[in-house]
Order: sequence, then C-alpha cells, then structure tokens
Amino acid sequence: MATVVITGANRGMGLEFVKQYLAKGDKVIALCRNTSDELSQTSAKVIDKVDVGSPECLEKILPVLSDLKIDLLINNAGVLANETLEHMSVTTLEYQFRVNAIGPLMITQMLRKQLVKGAKVALITSRMGSVTDNTSGGRYGYRMSKAALNIAGVSLAHDLKEQEVAVALLHPGYVQTEMVNNSGDISAAVAVERLIRRIEELNLENTGTFWHSNGEVLPW
Repeated sequence: MATVVITGANRGMGLEFVKQYLAKGDKVIALCRNTSDELSQTSAKVIDKVDVGSPECLEKILPVLSDLKIDLLINNAGVLANETLEHMSVTTLEYQFRVNAIGPLMITQMLRKQLVKGAKVALITSRMGSVTDNTSGGRYGYRMSKAALNIAGVSLAHDLKEQEVAVALLHPGYVQTEMVNNSGDISAAVAVERLIRRIEELNLENTGTFWHSNGEVLPW
C-alpha cells in the first residue's frame, strides 16, 4: 500500500485521483482549500484550509504531515484565467504564478525529506506552457505560470535524483472540469486513468520528462 498526497483534491481531477488511488488500496491524504461532500464521503484523510498560493499557509499546515512517509506526491491544484492583451491585470497574473508554479515547488520543497527512496513527484502542468506548442497566443498568466512550473520540474528532477525520487511533468489533455466550464473532450476519470499509467512508467531514467496523458512526449 502506497501513501499518496494530492493537492486540489476536492473536485475535478484531484477528486478523481483520490478515488482511483483509494480503489487501488492506497492510503490517500487529500489537501484542498475547502472540502466537498464527495471528497468527505471517501476514506481519504482530508486536510482542508490548504491554500497552495500562500507560503504562510503552507508553512503553518504542512508540518502536520511531518511524520508521514510519502510514496507519491501529486501537485494537482491549479487556476486558470483567460487573459488577452486587452484584458489582464497584474493581480491575476501574480495569483496564477503563486498557485500554478510557486505553490507546487514550495510543497515539494517542504515535503522532500518525507519522500521515501523510490518515491515519485507528479506535477500536473499543461502543454499551454510549451513555447513550441503555442500557436494561438493569449492566456498569458496560465501559459507563463505553467512554463515556470515545467522548468521547476526539470530542476526538481535533477535535485531529487540523488534522493532516488523521480519527477514527471504531466499534461492531462483537455479535461471536462469546472476550470474550463466542462467543455473538455475527455472526462476527468479517463484523464486520471491515463495519468496514473504515466506515473507508473516514471523512473529515474525518464525523470523530468514532459508527457501528455496519452503517452506522447511533449515539446518544450
């Protein structure tokens, strides 16, 4: 039985990760800002009031996990705003950076000593953070923050290798979640099933790889 820590676990893909890892018989610690009825009804250990975008909040709450030995850390929490050149604000840009890029890095840094030998870290990122794949522009804060998360993931892959911890950068696909008003082309259940396969394939040889959930290696 593995011990799995998941952020943004109250809905969407985070909730689906919780369900699928519990179904595999694993112990799940679900971190979220506010729990949901559906999450509370699972057997996961729920820790709410976790604001990924607030270092002060993380420093206050994450020590409750100090005795935990972690096999898998899934940094799933994220936010999306639809900026254009005509409509954007520094406040929204900064918030996406705090949640999408700085938060996952800080969580991994704070929990790194609890990652067991052979543990894995999954960063749920997006191909929208790929420079090569950007053919449409817009979404400035989201694209920039996910590109920042991607490069942080590569650095983590190098720095955690000595600890024998592998890191994956994972694009789920266009998923039907509240973040995109349920307009995606695959369900959260399908996306998470694919992502779990990618996590199972992760090792120290392919650590730092930027994967689509379908197994395709994505360009930078």
